[in-house]
Amino acid sequence: MSASGSSTRAGLAPHESLAAAISAAIQGAIAQGELPAEISGSPAITNIVLDRPKNRDHGDYATSIALALAKPSGKSPRDVAEIVQRGLQGNSEIAKIEIAGPGFINITLAKASQGAVVNAILNEREKFGRVTILSGRKINLEFISANPTGPLHLGHTRWAAVGDALASVLAAGGAEVTREFYINDRGTQMELFGASLRAAARGEARPEEGYQGDYINDLAKLIVAQHPEYLELDEAAGVPAFREAGYALQLQQQKDVLDNFGTHFDIWFSERSLHAGDALSTALNTLKSQGHVFESEGATWLRTTDFGDDKDRVLVKSGGELSYFSSDTAYYLDKRRRGFDICIYMLGADHHGYVGRLKATAACAGDDPEFNIHVLIGQLVKIMEGGQELKLSKRAGTIITLEELVEKVGVDAARYTLIRYPVDTPMVLDIDLLKKRTNDNPVFYVQYAHARICAVLRNADELGLKYGAAQYKPELLIHERERELLGGLAEYPRVVVSAAELRQPHRIARYIEELATLYHGFYNDCRVLPMGEEPASDIHSTRATLCAATRQVIHNGLSLLGVSAPERM
Repeated sequence: MSASGSSTRAGLAPHESLAAAISAAIQGAIAQGELPAEISGSPAITNIVLDRPKNRDHGDYATSIALALAKPSGKSPRDVAEIVQRGLQGNSEIAKIEIAGPGFINITLAKASQGAVVNAILNEREKFGRVTILSGRKINLEFISANPTGPLHLGHTRWAAVGDALASVLAAGGAEVTREFYINDRGTQMELFGASLRAAARGEARPEEGYQGDYINDLAKLIVAQHPEYLELDEAAGVPAFREAGYALQLQQQKDVLDNFGTHFDIWFSERSLHAGDALSTALNTLKSQGHVFESEGATWLRTTDFGDDKDRVLVKSGGELSYFSSDTAYYLDKRRRGFDICIYMLGADHHGYVGRLKATAACAGDDPEFNIHVLIGQLVKIMEGGQELKLSKRAGTIITLEELVEKVGVDAARYTLIRYPVDTPMVLDIDLLKKRTNDNPVFYVQYAHARICAVLRNADELGLKYGAAQYKPELLIHERERELLGGLAEYPRVVVSAAELRQPHRIARYIEELATLYHGFYNDCRVLPMGEEPASDIHSTRATLCAATRQVIHNGLSLLGVSAPERM
């Protein structure tokens, strides 16, 4: 029985259409009694997995569906593969089907079907690549969450880029995403901040554990200019006055720097608000109702060891003082109370110990720690310039600030480079490389590909060459470089799926780099525009249309990363 029609399913990219055809073939075989009805509801059928063979001689796509269905069907994988093969016969989207090994199915698409991805791109434009894998999920993504006591440094900068890109990727995956910044605006560090500012304003020595950067002097001068009367206040009144004024100025500076970097937040959540409202009491009551709170030695504890934590955690100390952990717990439960299904935390390399306790907290609250909470740990970034590691900041007195990095290489280069590496691996950011306008510089390489395509299409317009869906004839795209580029374009939605599911925006960056390489290969081997007195033909229009589709996908990928797609370079 043939399970599919003679044309690519409307609105579907080639791999989506093929997956639907395979699923229909299996369901047809079930209806005919070739496969047992018991497997009809299998997730393997409703979500057909297709891979791109590394060796293109093995076809455009491969699937191991026969191996997945063999045991529940009571048949050998090869027998199942042959049933699927028969069900796909007569499908005009498919040029060839081969069974390899124990039951792998290799599929080569017909030229017209392979080229259909271009129409999908032209129709969907900015929406191409947006998928529904996370549809219905409400996600809270918390990242950076720096103390409002100093400039954002390099560690914060990595999260500013990666977190913002991840939010965009999750949204492209179909989720409703809220970007949240947790302001650590209470505790000892705030008191030291106020004391440091007051001391700087009065020309006195700052506290030994206080803040020492030159930015403290700058803030102190601003505060005094606005409030000269603060200099006359005694320590008891002066420290909180300088603290609050400095807090407002420093937080605004962080917001301004992030805005310039292209990173924006939906919610700036104050830690103080947890203590001012009912979040803490509500959290405690929720945890008590789940049976994991106990009293010992005059303190209130959460039995996180029930869920794999290395030790139980104090919520309320014996003197009645709330622990830092109680704030962390209340904050998580407040997110859940606000309706978020999934809470993602992006933490620094020094926060490995938080992973177990956060997941245990979720479990103690009756949540699924493998679903409701995800913790990403970012590793350190090293900056090299002139062969030397840069460690000191001119203003912060510690490591390089976000502002200083942007001043050196620009927003695009900083964002792209920080995003293109997996966050769980240390990285080296080479200032000299990022200033180069060569193919060795990844961001230049990708942006140049986009600008190159724009130049080609401008030339096409000047020649009066028509291109677009009406002029596109995919059956003419028979060159291997054309085939490779079409295959690369078709992969984009799948890359978005994997980046969203795995919380890895670097996959987008690496994909568009590969796509740029495929385009350059196509451009070098397949002449797009007519030469001299050569009349324009359908192949020129079709190749120009392929260029337009490639431009769109590169633009879409760069947009997810928050990086510009220049038309001229």
